[in-house]
Amino acid sequence: MNTLLGAVVIGRNEGERLKRCLASLAVVSTRTVYVDSGSSDGSVDHARRTGVDVVELDLSIPFTAARARNEGFARLLSLHPNLPYVQFVDGDCEVVTDWMQKAVAFLMEHPDCAVVCGRRRERYPEQSIYNWLCDREWDTPVGEATSCGGDALMRCDALHAAGGYRAGLIAGEEPELCLRLRRAGWSIWRINAEMTLHDAAMQRFAQWWTRSVRSGHAYGEGAWLHGRSPYRHWVKENVRALAWSIGVPASAMLLSLLQGPWAWLLLGLYPLQVIRMWFRSGSLAHALLSVLSRFAETVGIWRFHAGRRRGRAGALIEYK
Repeated sequence: MNTLLGAVVIGRNEGERLKRCLASLAVVSTRTVYVDSGSSDGSVDHARRTGVDVVELDLSIPFTAARARNEGFARLLSLHPNLPYVQFVDGDCEVVTDWMQKAVAFLMEHPDCAVVCGRRRERYPEQSIYNWLCDREWDTPVGEATSCGGDALMRCDALHAAGGYRAGLIAGEEPELCLRLRRAGWSIWRINAEMTLHDAAMQRFAQWWTRSVRSGHAYGEGAWLHGRSPYRHWVKENVRALAWSIGVPASAMLLSLLQGPWAWLLLGLYPLQVIRMWFRSGSLAHALLSVLSRFAETVGIWRFHAGRRRGRAGALIEYK
């Protein structure tokens, strides 16, 4: 197994989470590269003490997870040029011991598959509603998929041929890469296997809101890049966010001017949507936050387009 794969870990001030991450990888791979994005908590020193190769990103160039993964992958291949598989891991995740063995076996059996991922779980879903929502988010359907998350095992030759991640994206880099891989004829799979334990450490509403804004930024940029393609990349997510955050209140306001104050009853769509989602998910908190997230996503969409019109690259959006 050790001769077949290496790992790229990215992080910034992950502290104990990074220690758990690197320790979990040491069990299955001695070929690990850690890419640090300006940590001040001793992460770099710890990684070096454990024998991990470290890449410290140039501080003069804006940080993105995509850029970090590209530089880590390049370092890994420079050290091990014939490596067939690479496991990407976020530094706040711990890899399940037998995950990479199962993932490599799957890729060997499916030569058209470029990326395989499994079940990412939240380490402490009971600590906050926001952590619990993350755990629900990670529970994606098993089978052929359209994209993966930050943790995934990939074929090195497929990733290299695709040109790696789009380094300038501040969010949504994995789905964008997977779209290009699928366009090139590769498939993406989510298998029924435990993969990683993730520590979101979200205890405050402000963290959840910022994370939702980042999602909106990814939707806006993804649709700008690929929304006109046959894949209609994240067009639906843009329409959904804008319809609920702007379309409904704007329609109510316009109709009230034309038809009278009864038009404000349109705002009743919000509680109706909450009730509908409540019955579907079984959680009132999930339903309320799902509806509210459309407003945060719209902020992210606006931030992307405002920056694009000014010719400015988006700044990193961090929630912890």
